[in-house]
Amino acid sequence: MNYSGLILGVATFLLIGVFHVIVVKGEYYFSKKIWPLFLATGIASLFISLFISSPVISSLIAVFGISCLWSIRELFEQEDRVKKGWFPKNPKRRY
Repeated sequence: MNYSGLILGVATFLLIGVFHVIVVKGEYYFSKKIWPLFLATGIASLFISLFISSPVISSLIAVFGISCLWSIRELFEQEDRVKKGWFPKNPKRRY
């Protein structure tokens, strides 16, 4: 049996869920100004995935990198969600 697809599917699902929490907490504590961290991590992950011989590990790192890059967009959208009142605003953070 080949479990590669199952592993990738479950890992992708979990990464999407984890990154949702990271985006919400990141915007709450640091604002959208942390987007360069997501950019650097995403590009580095994609670059590293090119040099890993295992297809499953390489794919997982690439999915992680793409999730980092997608999170940049989500950070900016999260700021809008906070402005609309859908998520709590951090009262201690100065804008």
